[in-house]
Amino acid sequence: MHTLQRSAVITATPDEVWRVIGDFGGLADWHPQVPPSTIEDGASPEHPGAVRVFAIDGKVLARERLLALDAETHSYTYTVIDPVLPVSDYVATLAVHPHADGAEVRWSAAYQSADDTVPQVESLFGDGTYGTGLTALAARFA
Repeated sequence: MHTLQRSAVITATPDEVWRVIGDFGGLADWHPQVPPSTIEDGASPEHPGAVRVFAIDGKVLARERLLALDAETHSYTYTVIDPVLPVSDYVATLAVHPHADGAEVRWSAAYQSADDTVPQVESLFGDGTYGTGLTALAARFA
């Protein structure tokens, strides 16, 4: 099992940050490099089992299933369906925690893969997706 994590301290309250990032179906609303998503089958993006689909020009790029969402603790957990890299059991959590300077947002994941895939996962998901999104989120509240 491998893990990755990125975090950022945001100069806003956890509640303010959660209002921006807490919608499982709204990642593209605050992340500059993620295409808009739709929730399959008209499901609620607040209920476990909902699947968000990212597509460009009708071509599906990624699908992710919500496993848990807890508005009180400001976190949601999801799994990647049909990953773009040779990984399995990819489970990620996006969470907001109180911090002395406002809020700390942690985006983390655990997954199975060959050791030689880890640098690709760190680059694509850790830096490209998590890092870029957290940088944009921090700038939004700066």
